[in-house]
Amino acid sequence: MNKFPSRIHLFAQPSVLTGIARLFDIGGFLNTYNESESDDEADYLALFADWLAVGDSLEAAIEQHELREDQIKDGIASR
Repeated sequence: MNKFPSRIHLFAQPSVLTGIARLFDIGGFLNTYNESESDDEADYLALFADWLAVGDSLEAAIEQHELREDQIKDGIASR
């Protein structure tokens, strides 16, 4: 359930090709990270990502609660 734009992640997103290339990168030139224009922008993006995660957790909890309520109603109605 990854809804975050890639720009929000503040860490590298490695791939198989970059993993292979790192075997030959003795100087560490391939180490790249998502950088922000300022500390404030980095804080904003991190806080935004946190709130997106909170929203996803709330959405999952609400769906789980509604499913449980439906199961309880179905159990009572089937008796």
